[in-house]
Amino acid sequence: MKTIIGLEIHVQLSTATKLFCGCSTDYRDDEPNTHCCPICLGLPGALPRLNRKAVEYGLSVAKALNMKVPEVSEFARKNYFYPDLPKAYQITQYDKPLAVEGTVEIEDDEGHEKIVRITRVHLEEDPGRLVHVTGSSKYSLVDYNRSGIPLLEIVTEPDLRSPQEARRFLNKLRAILEYLGVFDGDREGALRVDANISLEGSERVEVKNISSYKGVEKALTFEVTRQKNLLRRGQKVVRETRHFMEGRGITTSARGKEEEYDYRYFPEPDLQPLRVADWMEKIKLPELPTARKNRFMEQYGISLNHARTLTGDPKLADFYEHVAPVDPILSATWVADILLGELNYRDMSISAVPPERFMELLALLRSGTITDKAGVQVLREMLNACAAGKPCEAPATIVKRENLAKAAGDEFTAIVQAVLAANPQAVSDYRAGKKGALNFLVGQVMKETRGRADPRELGRIVAECIDKSEV
Repeated sequence: MKTIIGLEIHVQLSTATKLFCGCSTDYRDDEPNTHCCPICLGLPGALPRLNRKAVEYGLSVAKALNMKVPEVSEFARKNYFYPDLPKAYQITQYDKPLAVEGTVEIEDDEGHEKIVRITRVHLEEDPGRLVHVTGSSKYSLVDYNRSGIPLLEIVTEPDLRSPQEARRFLNKLRAILEYLGVFDGDREGALRVDANISLEGSERVEVKNISSYKGVEKALTFEVTRQKNLLRRGQKVVRETRHFMEGRGITTSARGKEEEYDYRYFPEPDLQPLRVADWMEKIKLPELPTARKNRFMEQYGISLNHARTLTGDPKLADFYEHVAPVDPILSATWVADILLGELNYRDMSISAVPPERFMELLALLRSGTITDKAGVQVLREMLNACAAGKPCEAPATIVKRENLAKAAGDEFTAIVQAVLAANPQAVSDYRAGKKGALNFLVGQVMKETRGRADPRELGRIVAECIDKSEV
């Protein structure tokens, strides 16, 4: 049963001021309702004035997504009532969007390249934010600091076939937006997703306002299961709007699905039509993720998987390029496979890691001064210091203090012999041709040596000691 998914992504553009007024968009640490004016509060007689930078950012995204920009685009009023929308309509774009017909390349569930079509990109204003208060009395507060923040809505065709594809698409789109510098992913609510999902032959369901990449995958996975269960029981999937309850990992029915005519769109009388197609020639794009991925493979000789991982975040890609001169292949392995995992575990950003210190660690690994296992221990000491806000200690200092320098295998002969004596059955298994027994014995020696010996060299020593011993 084919799954059909289309996404509507709302991206807060990182302009200094709002879309139609001069209020600051930097409100994160300020009191509610302190970044407001008559325009973003929708007071009578207040007239909007379009933010040129928001239009330029929108066109940059359109160019990066290979889109066409019509000669004329137009703002409209989308009419609906909600407490976070004081003027009872949202200024958006309807039948004449900023750009149309684009593409994004992702990897499908079989690992093949896949093109996801972009239907349209348009500008609109963000509404305010409701804060729901629960307790002895239940009520909601409204914060209008967010009201009027520039939003870019990116709408896909229903080309996605699984929740996993949807998440990969969002990761790729986020990377493009960050490379362009038009989006701050650290801002709360900076990217919100409405997902339309159906199983082939059944009604479409919309899941509203999902606020994280993981949330999109979880919400869609729940919906696939819910809709399949309905169909198996002979019931129909109802066309409706649902909300994702992130804490519980479920979707709940909110209301019947609105149709476009419910919003009574009409052209915004206070804003002139946009004629910006000729601006595209002046927009210069940076090196985008796909181009950088291809360059990394060609320039540094790294694998496709490492190149994809390293270029998925511009800060991570910059970090890799800084440390790559030590050894491109070794650097790619340690940044993509080891450092990134340690950072994710600690919920740390790559910007917290001093690249010079990491280069010193790579140099110790490349020279054979420490083993890979000892290198992980050193890295964890470094990251723990960074996480605590302390200076990142030099890797060589940590190696010396913790006695982690790789020693010659012969120094561990006594330990090897003690391990063999303590594990006679494993020795017998090895002599009987069970190669796994050797790995077990090497592991026991590694525990005793705290990772200071090279496993391959230890394997040779263990095998020699077994051959010579009478154990």
